[in-house]
Amino acid sequence: MKRVAFFCIPAHGHTNPMLPVAAELVKRGNTVRFYSFDEFEDKINATGADFISCDAYLPELSEQEKTGLKNISTTEMTVQDIRITLKMDSFLDKEFKSFQPDVVYTDSVCFWGKLNAWKHHVPMVVSTSTFAFNQLSSQYMKNTPKEMADLILGLPRVSKELKKLEPFGYHVKGALSLVQSDNRTDSIVYTSRRFQPYAESFSDHYAFVGPSVFSNAVPDKTKERPLVYISLGTVINDRPDFYTKCIEALQDQNADVVISCGNAVNRESLGVLPDNVHVYPCVDQLDILSKADVFITHCGMNSVSESLYMAAPMVLYPQTNEQKAVARRVTEIGAGTVLNDDSVGGIRSSVHEILSKSAYRKAADECSADFRSCTGPAGAAEFIENAPHSSNGLDVVGELNKTAVRFNFIYWAIIIAAINLIGFLISWKYVWIIGIAAGILSNPISMAIQKRKYTSILRKIQQ
Repeated sequence: MKRVAFFCIPAHGHTNPMLPVAAELVKRGNTVRFYSFDEFEDKINATGADFISCDAYLPELSEQEKTGLKNISTTEMTVQDIRITLKMDSFLDKEFKSFQPDVVYTDSVCFWGKLNAWKHHVPMVVSTSTFAFNQLSSQYMKNTPKEMADLILGLPRVSKELKKLEPFGYHVKGALSLVQSDNRTDSIVYTSRRFQPYAESFSDHYAFVGPSVFSNAVPDKTKERPLVYISLGTVINDRPDFYTKCIEALQDQNADVVISCGNAVNRESLGVLPDNVHVYPCVDQLDILSKADVFITHCGMNSVSESLYMAAPMVLYPQTNEQKAVARRVTEIGAGTVLNDDSVGGIRSSVHEILSKSAYRKAADECSADFRSCTGPAGAAEFIENAPHSSNGLDVVGELNKTAVRFNFIYWAIIIAAINLIGFLISWKYVWIIGIAAGILSNPISMAIQKRKYTSILRKIQQ
């Protein structure tokens, strides 16, 4: 039996899928020590794991820092993760020496889990609560100008914080090395290979186990009239304006409506509710989704996975770039439609679209069957028990990187030769235009060549 150390950030969407895995490992006779935060203590204790509180190591936040975290600032989250790691250093050093874990199971953005696994030379498995993102699947992520500005302007601040890790034995090349997926790190992803974008580009170090849920329920849509469920998750859910529009849009429809609005919204602020609308701070989401015919969702990975697991098609209302990536994949498989118009009329029209077209229900049913065929928490537990793993498959990303290197060498050699030829034979006056044009075109041409190479590799794999 193994001693397994679990680490996660203080976030429901990252913690919840790890809980069934912890319960399964305990059930199989392993000892699990779960380093988390007080708001999750009851849930963790219910799995049989030993809960270890880390609240004492959360840094005091300024109002500006709180705002950054609330707005999902990548810079602010990175800085705070580094600071928590430093505050926990002495504590975790003692824990690793006394507990002596055989394997670390850590959330993909939990720096203190990853860094201590590396520092203490303990095999590590990464818990991936979103899609697995590499240079191919990350194309699903389109940063807004605001998000790009946050990343670029935050680099000096992040670099300054990273330098503070070195004296404590944490050797980090850069923040990207702490969050990026690679084909050498054992990773568990809570979705299926079918739903994961560019799944073939990930090595055997990845286990696509499907949704990690505490439920034996199956979809049951038999009832007198449709059920519409609405939730914006646990982070960006302070949207009484949106809930009010949903109520107005659906109050006169032949459907029952359940809204889970979280604790940030005062139910009374939504006014007198129509008979067909019910509002709660929280609900048993899996139970509701097993009956729901439409789910209006913010497109968090957990919520979408649970919706598809319960064969509930969706109206997709993403708020962040990660959520937009998930929404894009849902539309690709045909199980939802994006809410581009969040007016009363737009909401009503989108719900009617889902209810009136059977193709959405059929796609959700197919995805439900796919998810339920995955290994689930039992497969995740077995993968952790047998870590570290080896991979005998082709490193697709490695092959694509080789192609990119060759392309860039040849491409820029040709461009430099062309600039010199034009400069010597015609004029140097306008050759700068060629350089600018070449720089603009290099990335899309490189991506097109890599996609062509990827298609070629897939054909070889499938033969």
